[in-house]
Amino acid sequence: MTTPGSDQAATSYPGPASFQLDPAASAVSIAHKTFWGMGTVRGSFTRLSGSAEILPDGSGRGRLEIDAASIDTKNGKRDEHLRSKDFFNAGEHPQIVVELPQAARQGADGVATSGTLTVAGQARQLTLSARVTEATGEAITLAADAEIDRADFGMRWNQLGMIKGKAHVSVIARFVKTAAAS
Repeated sequence: MTTPGSDQAATSYPGPASFQLDPAASAVSIAHKTFWGMGTVRGSFTRLSGSAEILPDGSGRGRLEIDAASIDTKNGKRDEHLRSKDFFNAGEHPQIVVELPQAARQGADGVATSGTLTVAGQARQLTLSARVTEATGEAITLAADAEIDRADFGMRWNQLGMIKGKAHVSVIARFVKTAAAS
């Protein structure tokens, strides 16, 4: 792998190799239309963790854990409501989990993944394409976008029909290579 558009020599990760998420260089953000489609609420999750592996055959797998209570839309009252049973139900289900047991290279900088997304205790199949935005001998950064229907996860609160359509979720995940086990 190489950073797209860079002059670096291709960096490959022969498996097995293990990685940990670098939360300071990673981000999960959401955007959702509200006010009958006239406005967009934007937010991010401030606490993330995760891991990834490249397997001996060159395929990969990974896991991303998002602290549901760490949602921050810059509005305390709204954030409190998003943490409630109407939305993320962070008290009973503190983690949003992306479990990707299958990941395979797709072209020069693509990664095709499949697995599950668990939100508010409800798991649904997830298939998405990610982009490798950085690859060095010590780290890999992936970016992915998805449209998620909150109703699929039991989030049906919609006072006066204010919330329309799917939420847009953007993920930037930087994984740092861990030392080999002895």
